Amino acid sequence: MTVRVRFAPSPTGFVHIGSLRTALYNYLFAKQSGGKYILRIEDTDRTRYVEGAIENMIEALKWAGIEHDEGVVLQDGKLVQKGEMGPYIQSERLEIYQKYIDQMIEDGHAYYCFCSKERLEKVRDMQKENGQTPKYDGHCRNISIEEAKRRIDSGEEYVVRLKLPENREIAFSDVIRGNVVVNTNDLDDQVLMKTDGFPTYHFAVVVDDHLMKITHVIRGEEWIISTPKHAYLYEVLGWEAPKFVHLPNILNKDRKKLSKRQGDVAAEDFKKKGYLPQGLVNYLALVGWSPEDNQEIFSMEELIKKFSLERVSKSGGVFDTDKLNWIDAHYVKEASLEELTDLAIPHLVKASYITKEEAKEKYDWLKDLVQLVQDRLSFAGEIVDKVDIFFKTEITPEDEKAEEVLKLEHLPHLLEVFAQKVTEAEEIDESFGKTALKAIQKETGYKGKNLFMPIRVALTGEVHGPDLNLMMKVLGKQNILSRIEYVKTNLI
Repeated sequence: MTVRVRFAPSPTGFVHIGSLRTALYNYLFAKQSGGKYILRIEDTDRTRYVEGAIENMIEALKWAGIEHDEGVVLQDGKLVQKGEMGPYIQSERLEIYQKYIDQMIEDGHAYYCFCSKERLEKVRDMQKENGQTPKYDGHCRNISIEEAKRRIDSGEEYVVRLKLPENREIAFSDVIRGNVVVNTNDLDDQVLMKTDGFPTYHFAVVVDDHLMKITHVIRGEEWIISTPKHAYLYEVLGWEAPKFVHLPNILNKDRKKLSKRQGDVAAEDFKKKGYLPQGLVNYLALVGWSPEDNQEIFSMEELIKKFSLERVSKSGGVFDTDKLNWIDAHYVKEASLEELTDLAIPHLVKASYITKEEAKEKYDWLKDLVQLVQDRLSFAGEIVDKVDIFFKTEITPEDEKAEEVLKLEHLPHLLEVFAQKVTEAEEIDESFGKTALKAIQKETGYKGKNLFMPIRVALTGEVHGPDLNLMMKVLGKQNILSRIEYVKTNLI
């Protein structure tokens, strides 16, 4: 049996990180099994369709390194479909669904329902008042096909509902949760076809998964309550059901399902902040799944090798931004200067540190700037908080230790000699600092911390920080002299 899995989102906006993790787990399982991973678009709810959402979804998945074998792809900016089991967009499959709806009605497993919205609301309100679970009361279950067709021909609006047997247990097995049993008396006669002629998710997903030969349905736990109906549909249609895998939700710190109200929840949000896709994917893999050992940093290849559905937790995983930052910082340290600089530039422009034109003109200088703070970044957008000292003349001591350094008796003389070396230099390159400090040590006898630390504090206000030689190069002659003058005039 060739493993075939699918990620089947609705085009309703940006890709939620919970959806991204679902796509990732499908992808990892398919690649590990030598199977196929399919992207199918479930767009039967036309009221929620968002223009451009499919394109955004494909780009987000590509950015994350989760690329599918079959389904909807972007080619030269246009949506096309690849694979032999399409169409992979549900709105293009209406004739297929109609065929199976007709079959189910003919076989007595589905029926036409003519109840108005007003009647349905009244029934549900009465059920709530009586302490009952709101569900359809079966009002149209016994209308004959002949009568139903007469009413349809006369122009009455209708839906098609699943005809569940009464008081029967439906069981299905879930890879994560084990055996699940539900009695049909606790279920609703689900709508299968809506008044607009589009199928509901519950019907289309079963038809599509069967015809596309899906072997494992890996999706969020919110669908587990609907799975008994899906299992029953497989049964009455005479099809073998796939294996079901319901993933735990991603939770916020309050252990509630992560939602837009809590802030950043879309892959796009993290991309805009300058997180690296490797970092986000590595972290998301661990929100709900744990490896056999304590490994935490994984390449995609390692994830494919080590991932297993059996080690996915039943309980929801809390989204921990601190842990994400720790993992992403690992990839930031490994990133090329060009990649990190390109990610950092939009943030520096937005913070008004530079303009887009200056970014092009000073690209090499920006690379040096990024290199200075690379080891201190968790994600590219964080650079805004790390580089303000390079865009101002004023120096503010960061703590008491820095203030004590500025009180050193020899500091005025040291700064005078240092300023002279800077003034005499033709260029402040990366070798300047080493040469100048060596010469100052020889001339004055100041050495070690008494030499390096006062100059660092005078230039940045910080006792510790990035490489001093590269920092001097980034500051440049005029900036260094301005800072020395500011410290002499205002701080000592």
